[in-house]
Amino acid sequence: MSSNAQHCSFVLLAEFDIDRGAQLTYQFPQPLGTDEGLLANLMLPDGAEKQLEDWTIFFLNQTPFNTIAPVLALETPEPNGKGAHDEPEDRPELLYVLNLVRTKHDKSVRRGAVVKAMAICTRHPFIQIFKPVLLMALDDYYNDPSQDALARLFDAVNSMDISGAPVLNRYEKIVMRSSERKDIFAEKFAHLKDVSNYPPAHRHPLKSQHRPTNSQGSHSSFEEGILMRNNRERAGTSSTSSLPQANPSHSPPSDSSLGGSTVWVADESESDPTISAGSNGVGAGAVGPGSSTPSVGSGTIATSRGRKSTDASSSSSHGLPVKDYNGYGVTNMTPADPHFRGGIVKDTHFFQTTIAYKGHQLPIKMPLSTFPEEVGDYSLIQLIQTFSSPSVGVSGPLHPHLHTNGSLTHPIMILYNALVTGKRIIFLGHNRPAGQVSSYVLSACALGSGCGAILRGFIERAFPYANLTNRDEWESIPAYIAGVCNPIFETSGSWDLLMDVGGGRIVVSKDIHTSFPHTSIIFPISPQLVIRTGTLKAEGSVGSEDDIGRVREGQKSEFSARTDSVDNLFMEDITTAISSHFPESLIRTRFTEYVIRFTRLASRYEEDAYGSTKFGYPSSSFGESPGHAQLGSGIVFLDDVLGAKELGANASRIEGWRRTASYQYVLTDFPKTRAAQAIQGFDVLHQFYRLRFAKNVPHAEVELILRSIAENLQSYDQVVELLAYITPSGGGLLPLSFGLFHQQESIRELTVDIFNELRAYPIGVLFLQGLNHFQRYAYVRQAHARESRIYKEQQHLHLPHPAIYSRSPSNRSESSLGAA
Repeated sequence: MSSNAQHCSFVLLAEFDIDRGAQLTYQFPQPLGTDEGLLANLMLPDGAEKQLEDWTIFFLNQTPFNTIAPVLALETPEPNGKGAHDEPEDRPELLYVLNLVRTKHDKSVRRGAVVKAMAICTRHPFIQIFKPVLLMALDDYYNDPSQDALARLFDAVNSMDISGAPVLNRYEKIVMRSSERKDIFAEKFAHLKDVSNYPPAHRHPLKSQHRPTNSQGSHSSFEEGILMRNNRERAGTSSTSSLPQANPSHSPPSDSSLGGSTVWVADESESDPTISAGSNGVGAGAVGPGSSTPSVGSGTIATSRGRKSTDASSSSSHGLPVKDYNGYGVTNMTPADPHFRGGIVKDTHFFQTTIAYKGHQLPIKMPLSTFPEEVGDYSLIQLIQTFSSPSVGVSGPLHPHLHTNGSLTHPIMILYNALVTGKRIIFLGHNRPAGQVSSYVLSACALGSGCGAILRGFIERAFPYANLTNRDEWESIPAYIAGVCNPIFETSGSWDLLMDVGGGRIVVSKDIHTSFPHTSIIFPISPQLVIRTGTLKAEGSVGSEDDIGRVREGQKSEFSARTDSVDNLFMEDITTAISSHFPESLIRTRFTEYVIRFTRLASRYEEDAYGSTKFGYPSSSFGESPGHAQLGSGIVFLDDVLGAKELGANASRIEGWRRTASYQYVLTDFPKTRAAQAIQGFDVLHQFYRLRFAKNVPHAEVELILRSIAENLQSYDQVVELLAYITPSGGGLLPLSFGLFHQQESIRELTVDIFNELRAYPIGVLFLQGLNHFQRYAYVRQAHARESRIYKEQQHLHLPHPAIYSRSPSNRSESSLGAA
């Protein structure tokens, strides 16, 4: 969507006439140039008179029969560009239509009810943000049935100001949506406040700025002071005045600045007579380098073993008027600070703005991490719960594209397989609101695309609400995904998979093998694959498509159904998470990861079956030769036997996917995405899989992985891209943190280097705060030890204090850790 595009392109008004049926009354600001009868019937769905209120969604510029042609040429159709997925396509950009239909009972009119519908046409996929103003506008039209109501709505929506909304790239969106923290990327909102009031150290939008540790208002952590004091004592110094002043912008990290609460510091046998705990638990703070003034903000607790711990939250618990820098570049001020206004950004996942309509300021929360394949406020949880119930029945013949685990294939997996292999899918909601059916269609599109982050091509063939008016047109679209309310479509036989929302049924068309005839699978054909995994039948995965194609309803299946298949275990985890009330964002993240693995599995399949892959990284393992080592790439299997079974179970649906438009989009998108990556030269996701799941990883491979990562963390874009591969729900920095405890010093040093680079950015600090206390303190301790070692070396050589924590020293300091 271009930056100068209007939020609202058109406003439509339709009414139901007892004699003429559905009629399109108004089109503002100009006629759309498409079939008015089609628009009216889409706005007034079947059974609308039975619902007091209903929402429906449909698209324009999607196919030749619903492409608009404004007669006044005021609306200039834009090319269908999708950022990194730009293509030389002539078709115009999709218009998303949010429609509200309302029935008001009135005994004074024929049939006793008045049915009207109003719709907004927009280029924004997050159309749900316009629901409040559309509700008010339809009420306004009922009170004053004239075109003025449409004009007021059009002007109000287009006056909405989103100029201050941060624009996130693909990796920033992935990082944001995978995190539940409401302060994620808060630094991108700094421009919305009075920047002149900010301390100079907090005006940089990306890098964290540190506060000087020798200032009167310093809140450096207690363990930082202890460690620095011990380092000076071991160096034989008795007074800070005899040391050169340390550069305040290169202070080492502390656990409290990483979000820790209580950690052990110093050595058990050491005692500090200058520090004592008061009756309230708050002792004197640490003395930073070059400072004789104690700081407040860290409590100390004396233990029976003589060690001291620090409570990072003690400053707030004792009512001290301090600033909470939080480690992400935006200050959360307490009431004691008069220079800032708190609570401006309550949740950084959204941009807060307003729409002014008839004297009312309607609050709007615009989501910032939406992809083009995600339309509306869909719910994967609702979709999964509806079709995962034990009462859901699956009927019809088995087909290799759909039943990847035979008769035990999970219903949601049948739907996913139908989506990626290009089957015609209908969601039927007889006697259900059309808006509910539309929601299932949009959820299915998100399911197949990996929540919009991985695959595309689903929305362009989706019809969230479809009816008999244009049935011939939308049924002619290959692999359509349609939502209908009329049960007549079930008997039409023009679908491959029927999802009955109300009846809890999934029906595979009896003609599925006629529409998609079985063909022999050439997998496996390469000698290397046979050597690695043996034959497909020998591993007991599935039979060939020739065998499976002969299966008909009522016949014995030759599928090798397994209760412990990868898909079944995955869906078991998902249903358990839903029953445990995990949020929608986690379910979406899990399905994004699932689609990522599917595409990487398909890439490996192409290599084994055809000798090379047209997309993805080629599969290779770590290789070490004299003077040279090469990192591995491609999908990672726990062992060859499990890999063979997984490839065999996915062979049929991968072959089906390779014949779809979605696959062609991947072939177009992958080289563009790879060329635009900030981290070049190796498969980052493969390395994380190796660190997280592989057994007995060679020390040389671990060192090369960490060295490659450390060398490719030179910029903000590289840091964000790295973090996009490691979701908090999947452990976050846990695989990297293992390097802090490795037996080789070089690996520990590389891990500290990586964490130091992450520490330079607010988003990196948030991920560091996700480590547990043990991992955080290991990082703090090793960073201090290296600081001390290098500092003593420099003192011995009479050199200035080294800038050891930054490759660009001017922008590195302590508060990036969010010292409290």
